[in-house]
Amino acid sequence: MQLTNDKMDQILLNFLAKYVILSEEEQNVIIDLAIFKSFRKGTILLKEGQRSKDAYFVLKGCIRCYYMVDTEEKTTAFYTESETLNPPGALNNTPSEYYVDCLEDSILIVASSETDEELFAKYPILEKLCRLVSEDLHSKSQIAFDNFKISTPEQRYLNLLEIRPDLAQRIPQYHLASYLGITPQSLSRMRKRLVRKVS
Repeated sequence: MQLTNDKMDQILLNFLAKYVILSEEEQNVIIDLAIFKSFRKGTILLKEGQRSKDAYFVLKGCIRCYYMVDTEEKTTAFYTESETLNPPGALNNTPSEYYVDCLEDSILIVASSETDEELFAKYPILEKLCRLVSEDLHSKSQIAFDNFKISTPEQRYLNLLEIRPDLAQRIPQYHLASYLGITPQSLSRMRKRLVRKVS
């Protein structure tokens, strides 16, 4: 899980370059602000009911969001390399409604979502950057949620294989089944059925 500081900086800057063109000075400010942290598999980053202003950018690894429903975990999302999770509670300072944990050993950028008015006044592009990233995340989340609502478990699984094939290999089957809204046994049967269709 070795990533050099330069490599981590470059991953972050490449991600941000999709939204805005930053000057060298602005890039340096962002790198100075970024807090790179390593977390072991199984670490809980956020608990239900906890207040936190932290947002997460995944440099390496995989983190998961889940709810506890009658002592059962209900997985709602996975975030892997170059993906950002900005929990709603971090923006409006409300208690989290779900948990966030590390499914793998992970290197994350942990940044506070508190706006730094002085920094934004000095570097207006940073405020624009935060807004664009936020809007993009919200739009992607809404599209994913809408697609999820109208899909069958099999369609959800096939969609996952098409869009994020790595997850099927990286995620334990019981977490994947929870995300799809089915039991691990149903997922196993569905996989076998799909293999028969292809062969």
